[in-house]
Amino acid sequence: MTSNWKNFIKNLGEWRGSFTKISPNGEILDSTPSILNLEAFDNNQAVLFRLRRFDSSGYDSPPIQDYQQEYRTLGRQNIFFDTGAFSKGTLQLAPFAEFGAEYGFVDDDRRLRLVQLYDEKGNFISLSLIREFRSSTDAYERPQLTVEQLIGNWQGQAHTVYSDLRPSENYASYLEIKEAGNGYLEQKLFLASKTIASQAKIEGNKLIFEKEGNIRQILLLPDGTSSNVPLQLQLRKPFFVEAGWLVRENERQRLIRSYNEKGEWVSSTHVIEYKTC
Repeated sequence: MTSNWKNFIKNLGEWRGSFTKISPNGEILDSTPSILNLEAFDNNQAVLFRLRRFDSSGYDSPPIQDYQQEYRTLGRQNIFFDTGAFSKGTLQLAPFAEFGAEYGFVDDDRRLRLVQLYDEKGNFISLSLIREFRSSTDAYERPQLTVEQLIGNWQGQAHTVYSDLRPSENYASYLEIKEAGNGYLEQKLFLASKTIASQAKIEGNKLIFEKEGNIRQILLLPDGTSSNVPLQLQLRKPFFVEAGWLVRENERQRLIRSYNEKGEWVSSTHVIEYKTC
C-alpha cells in the first residue's frame, strides 16, 4: 500500500456539510447541503465514494444528486499528505481550456475543501467552499477569517511532492505578516532557499497584491478559509495557486500547487504553521 493511498484513507467516514458557491469577489452566492461517504472495503484496498447533494429543505428530502465511484488507485495529480490533506487539479495549463484546482484539509472530525476555477481565457471565475463535519460529532465551524488573525509570525514545516517523482522534501517555513499603514499589509515568506517579500492592499475581505501588472488576490472566507490566486493566468509564465485554513487561532495549514513557465504542474506543497507572536 503506497503512502499516498494510506493518506487518502485518513479521509474515511461520513461527512455532513454543504457546497457553497462564491463569486471571484468573495460574495456568497448559494449553498446546498451534502453528505459524503468514504467507505473502505477489501482490506482497505478499495474505497467506495458516495456524494449526495440536497435542496434547501435539507437532509430529509430526496437527494437532487447521488453520485458513486469506486477507487482502487489514485491519479498522479492527486497528492495526499500525512494529515490526510490533499491537492489535485489540472496537470497542464493550455490555451482555450478551463483550469481548476481542488484542496482538502482534515482535522479530527472536520474536513474543509476548496475548489478554484478559471475559464478558457484564464480568468478566475468562481470558488466552491465545502465545509464538512463528521456525522454524530459536535464538530463546529470556525468564524470568517480576518486580517487580524493573519498578522504575526508563523513558523512551521513544509512538505513538497514533485510531479516528476523525485524524492519529496521536508523543510522549515517562516512567514511574517505585519501592518504597513495606509490600509496595506507587508508579507515576507522564507521557504526553502527562497525569500519572497510582497505588499498587499486591504479591501474588505480581500488582500490585493500587484506586481509588474500581475494582480494576485487573497480572499478571506468563512470557516477560517483563504483562497490565494492570480486573477489572470498567463501562458509562458510560472504561477502558483493556494488554499489556507486557520484550524485553530494559532495553527494554520496551507496547500500550494506550483506550475512552471510551460504551464506544467511541477509540485504540491503542504504547510503546517504555528503563530509564535
